[in-house]
Amino acid sequence: MTTDTNHDRAVHGRGSSADRPLALITGVGRTVGIGAGIAVRLAASGWDIAFTYWTSYDDRMSWGSEPGATEAISRSLAEHGASTTAIEADLADPDTPARVFDEVEQRMGGVTALVMSHCESVDSGLLDTTVESFDRHFAVNARATWLLIREFGRRFAAARGTGRIVSLTSDHTVGNLPYGASKGALDRITLAAAHELAHLGVTANVINPGPIDTGWMPEEVREHCVRGTPLGRLGTPRDTAHLVDFLCSKEGEWINGQLLMSNGGLA
Repeated sequence: MTTDTNHDRAVHGRGSSADRPLALITGVGRTVGIGAGIAVRLAASGWDIAFTYWTSYDDRMSWGSEPGATEAISRSLAEHGASTTAIEADLADPDTPARVFDEVEQRMGGVTALVMSHCESVDSGLLDTTVESFDRHFAVNARATWLLIREFGRRFAAARGTGRIVSLTSDHTVGNLPYGASKGALDRITLAAAHELAHLGVTANVINPGPIDTGWMPEEVREHCVRGTPLGRLGTPRDTAHLVDFLCSKEGEWINGQLLMSNGGLA
């Protein structure tokens, strides 16, 4: 794991500002991604933001990595008054979650909300998925989620009732077996936290955002999703971010232990 500190704490200096809680968001690698949309929305709502990214994953995908994305996202957060730090983190490594929390606490203080939008997602089905790919999906999507939640629960020290955990999931399995199966495991791990971390007053929820337009869709997929959605449009990172923002707010406290569909009614 390596870190990038050039843009850390862009406007407020070392440490999280006293009147702003701190959210740790994973999987914030591209400016057009869901993670970046969530980070900007929470920053606008008064949160300081620590986020992780993993360039090697984007390099493997069809869209490729986005040069300067980390700096651009950090500038957007700073424009909303947020202190920010970015950590490059390979979540396939089981030691990474503890290291991420160590670095975030050292730079900014304790985490109040953990939002997990990281993923490994490589299309393959029942007959062509390799053991290596299957194991990597479960390492990133399921095991890292458990380890991040475990670190959050062990270290949480904010006021009772303020802690939040939100995970992003998917129910797509056909032709996407290791992704969908590992996301199903993520669901159960996260929902368990709503009960096992009840003594801390931490809520835990899962969001299924459906297909979000972040530049990955072939044209035939875009057309299919538009036709199947009552509003006749694709989902955007902003749609998901608004729900995460509500769940992390005081007003969202009573929603707990839920798997929430936020897909515009996609059939």
